[in-house]
Amino acid sequence: MVLGVVKPSGMSSHDVVSKVRRGLDERRVGHAGTLDPFASGVLPVLVGPATRLDKYVTEHDKSYVADISLGASTATDDRCGEVLRTAPVPASALDRGFASSTLDAFVGKSMQMPPAYSAIKVGGRKACDEARKGNLIKLEPRPIEVYSAQLLDIEDKGESVVWRVDFHVSKGTYVRALARDVGRKVGLPAHLSELERKRVGCIGIEDCLPVDDIDSLRTKGQVDPVRLLGMRVLFADERQSAMVRNGRAIDPSGSQVYGFRGSSPDHGCSCMPAFAESHAPLEEGELVAVVSSNRLSAVYRYDSARRMLVADCVFQVEVSRGADI
Repeated sequence: MVLGVVKPSGMSSHDVVSKVRRGLDERRVGHAGTLDPFASGVLPVLVGPATRLDKYVTEHDKSYVADISLGASTATDDRCGEVLRTAPVPASALDRGFASSTLDAFVGKSMQMPPAYSAIKVGGRKACDEARKGNLIKLEPRPIEVYSAQLLDIEDKGESVVWRVDFHVSKGTYVRALARDVGRKVGLPAHLSELERKRVGCIGIEDCLPVDDIDSLRTKGQVDPVRLLGMRVLFADERQSAMVRNGRAIDPSGSQVYGFRGSSPDHGCSCMPAFAESHAPLEEGELVAVVSSNRLSAVYRYDSARRMLVADCVFQVEVSRGADI
């Protein structure tokens, strides 16, 4: 099953996994998308056979509410690091028009330099581990996309000015680095002082429950893994279900695939989606979620040369779609 968990500030993502593991008495528990300990918000927790979904879920876009503090920079680009530099903040930073136009410049595709304190590995070594030893690893810029950056509020805190921003970003985007770069754009040291993740793919914070309430998580906190994946769906009949159990290829020519009715599967979802027939042809390499007896039984990939769906991930124990979805 997949649980929608609200991670509190002060708890690491690993701590959340450990708590769920103990509460459910289940050894196989993982999460999709690490949140720093000081951050809070949506953390999809994968339980049992659903742990195999992590490679698909980490590809999703994410939404955050972030507090960018102008006036001080830190070694980690967030409030947890040593202060490196301070500077007085001009009155222009309180102007909403100025702030909004600055943020607009970050919307779109770009190459982002990851923070020095990040989990990126170079030559088998984590950048953050080396940085703590005083060894800086050379990191390379990575492609990201900021879909939107909406100013929510501005707060004057005397020695600093805080911009509260709603960010919608692609996978691999470091919001800490965005805060750092926003400061550089306006010629000020800056860091990320607060962060709440509001959405991962289709899972919104309204779909999630606190990690302390294990009983409610077990009964009410399940989210539909099919919706989480955001792929088109093949509802397998009895014959196809038998083929899936054996990992055999499926000829999709006589079958109907379905998409999510209305909005994109990555936005504005509920945990109980409605489906509509999808008539667009399957594309080379496209992933399709296969549902058998209302449970997620496999993920298949379309092979255009063979014109067949071939197994990418088959679950020996099918993944629950929640409470009678």
